[in-house]
Amino acid sequence: MGRLTEQEGLELYRSCGLAELGMRADAVTRQLHGRDERTYVIERNINYTNICDCRCKFCAFSVSAGSQSAYTLSIEEICRKVVPLIELGGRQILLQGGLNPMLPFDWYEQVLAELKNHWPELHIHGLSPAEIVFLGRHLGMDVARVIERLHEAGLDTIAGGGAEILVDRLRKLISPGKCSAEQWIDVMRQCHRQGMCSSATMMFGHLETVAQRIEHLETIRRLQDESLELRQKNGAAGYFTSFTCWPFQTGNNQLGRFDEYCPDSGSPRGEKQLVLAGACEQLKMTAMSRLYLDNIANIQASWVTQGPAIGQLSLLFGCNDIGSLMMEENVVAAAGTTYKLNLHQLQQLIRQAGFKPVQRDYYYKAAKWHGSTGAK
Repeated sequence: MGRLTEQEGLELYRSCGLAELGMRADAVTRQLHGRDERTYVIERNINYTNICDCRCKFCAFSVSAGSQSAYTLSIEEICRKVVPLIELGGRQILLQGGLNPMLPFDWYEQVLAELKNHWPELHIHGLSPAEIVFLGRHLGMDVARVIERLHEAGLDTIAGGGAEILVDRLRKLISPGKCSAEQWIDVMRQCHRQGMCSSATMMFGHLETVAQRIEHLETIRRLQDESLELRQKNGAAGYFTSFTCWPFQTGNNQLGRFDEYCPDSGSPRGEKQLVLAGACEQLKMTAMSRLYLDNIANIQASWVTQGPAIGQLSLLFGCNDIGSLMMEENVVAAAGTTYKLNLHQLQQLIRQAGFKPVQRDYYYKAAKWHGSTGAK
């Protein structure tokens, strides 16, 4: 089968049953990654602030600066969160937060530098395109320069969060204060041009159509083509290391209560527009991602949003990686979804699916260090 076009992808998604789509995706995964091993990473999410000027309609985590629950972690608090990660055998953090206008740029540089000073081997993955665009806008600084300075301070790779669906007419409905689709892509383009890698994501199952999901995949694939071509020419360009998709969580947010007419949907006035995605839709979208994104090596499961059982099944629907141990998770939990696993349970999910669990680094290579197998 050749490379799918958008129209072919849409037709395949609509006409192909869950089992058949899963088998096709699994065949591609086994061709790319073999039949024996599937990976995981020990990582800690550190959400440094929940103060956010954007206040997306799907977000249950962010608050205004005057809220009683507002917080910004100190540099010391952030560093303390890394200690249990290192003790468990992890070497990677995901550092993300709200768009907080009260934080100066040198605060970010100090955090990154302090983390690297304490743990030179620590891989710092974080600061999504939305955060980088926000910093550039408030500082009057070019996005490329923002990335350069963050990289110099210690940021290793850029997180793929904030992508949602990369279709602006939809973004204006669910996250009107966030960066545009083109801005998100431009951050990743500049990131790759500077030799840094990044991840890519999609949040679906809200107001979008299946066609818009495929459009999102096409946008990601097109930039990956561009980045890989540049990498082939100069050997130094970065690229998307992985793709993850997950369904919108409805709890405690404005979008979860949305029942008004959406002009882009084409549906009759008054008809509820949310098209929530359950487990079957999650597996189908995961499989479709593996088939469509032929230039991204790794597809990661999302057990945090769908639970361990669906995370495990994802290993048979196109995923070669079950994702992170997720020592700490605040954003999805704020929407009412609170699945938790210890390291032994995460490894067992992979074994019970018929594979050998292998701890990896950010670049999906076997880790040179190894976490414990205790049920901490």
